[in-house]
Amino acid sequence: MRNGITVFLFVAVISAAFVGAAFAAEVLVVDNIETSETWTADNVYNLQDQIYVLPGATLTIEAGTLVQSTSGLGGSLAVCRGARIYVEGTQDKPVIMTSTDDNLTSWHEGANEWGNLTIMGNGFISASHYKGEIVGSNTKEPTGLNEKQMEGLVAADENDTKVFYGGNDDDDNSGSIRYLSLRYGGKVIGLANELNGLSLGGIGRGTTIDHIEIMNNVDDGIEIWGGAVNLKYVNIWNIGDDSFDIDEGWRGKAQFGLIVQGYSLDADQGSGVGDNCFETDGAEDSDAQPITTAAIYNFTVIGQPIEGDGGTAWRDNAHVQYRNCIFMDLGEKLVRYDGDDGDGANGYGYNGTLSWEDSWITDYTYTSPVNAGSADPAALYQTQTSGKLCEITDSVFYNNLHSDAYAEADARGVRNPENNNVTSELSPIQELVRGDVVVKGGKQMIPVVKINPLADNDALTSVSAAPTDGFFETAQYRGGFDNANNWLVGWTAVHAYGMTEGSSNISFYELY
Repeated sequence: MRNGITVFLFVAVISAAFVGAAFAAEVLVVDNIETSETWTADNVYNLQDQIYVLPGATLTIEAGTLVQSTSGLGGSLAVCRGARIYVEGTQDKPVIMTSTDDNLTSWHEGANEWGNLTIMGNGFISASHYKGEIVGSNTKEPTGLNEKQMEGLVAADENDTKVFYGGNDDDDNSGSIRYLSLRYGGKVIGLANELNGLSLGGIGRGTTIDHIEIMNNVDDGIEIWGGAVNLKYVNIWNIGDDSFDIDEGWRGKAQFGLIVQGYSLDADQGSGVGDNCFETDGAEDSDAQPITTAAIYNFTVIGQPIEGDGGTAWRDNAHVQYRNCIFMDLGEKLVRYDGDDGDGANGYGYNGTLSWEDSWITDYTYTSPVNAGSADPAALYQTQTSGKLCEITDSVFYNNLHSDAYAEADARGVRNPENNNVTSELSPIQELVRGDVVVKGGKQMIPVVKINPLADNDALTSVSAAPTDGFFETAQYRGGFDNANNWLVGWTAVHAYGMTEGSSNISFYELY
């Protein structure tokens, strides 16, 4: 190995997905990846430090490969702007990135055991409040010159640009990720500076991400800063902060997802105990461009019913459409209006931008003239193709019992008849089993121990469906699953840990 040390120490790999490679040589990865290379399934790759795939290099990871870091060592993987990663997992042979404390067969309380996967690209970002020593001052206009240091990464010196993301290419291609399970990560660098399960900064729509799982993390599950990347088949469980967090003008799409809110550690909410299911920030500052303008279809969102936070939190002029979704067991509000992120941005309606109220009644075709610069709005904002800028439509709400669960949603007309939402008395999924109440971080949590997420009752059929546009699939149901195919089977920790079962599009014999 050029960048690693092969240790002829054989480690047992006992997950069903890895039966074909029962023993593998451990490769200690100690150096950055400067030229292209492939990690193969007959090795286990142990990250010994923060490892970067440097510009011009490509890292390919074969199906069935296990990437680990010794628990507590802090190993992590980051893909720089101008580099690429190809994770070539399959449903019966996923790629797993985890710590050595993961036995691959049973869940344990834990996070911050290793780092994460970070990918940085050249897409447009809005980060005008950031004034970096390396790149100078960003602007509020979408010039393509804005860039920012990635949260959780540490610059070696004032000339270290490998930790930066952002640019002028929303079609940027950082590679592809398929069937990847990320577990027990989220290294803490310092106060409010923690690695997420998957960090995506300025990633372009030329990048493919489908079948991605985050199981247990100290901070957010997936966090996206700007760019236009799309995601499909997303599974996020037991996250220590926000499950799906959006910042700095993301203009992408997501379809088919499962969020199960819980805890990863006995720590404060936001650092081990889950906060919001979705948290969406628009632009920073909130009158900057691009503004988050996204479309999210077919997600099943399961909250914490006693002391979980919001189902959807809204800040800084975020414009998001949630369609054909399930929101159930929320501990707080379906629509949580935060206004701003508390980091110096100014919230909805600032400097002539749309107010919170108007964002829900304004057609998707509207683009703000504030700080628009010379960018073409049609090129910058391609995601939404119908409806209003902010929406929750054609979805099911179930067992959301907080006294204010629907207060803000109703003020915005979410449950008006024309939106085709259903507040149901019947479970929209086939099975949900919770354990005993436990206190974590001072909050009462009821962990989900088993799930059959297939559609039931009011989730079986939706009124409308996602458009056929080359990314979205037409799915005439609500939530992330139809009533026949459990796409968690075969590749996820949820399945390996015995927390789900059911049919899939691969057979029992292919798995075992």
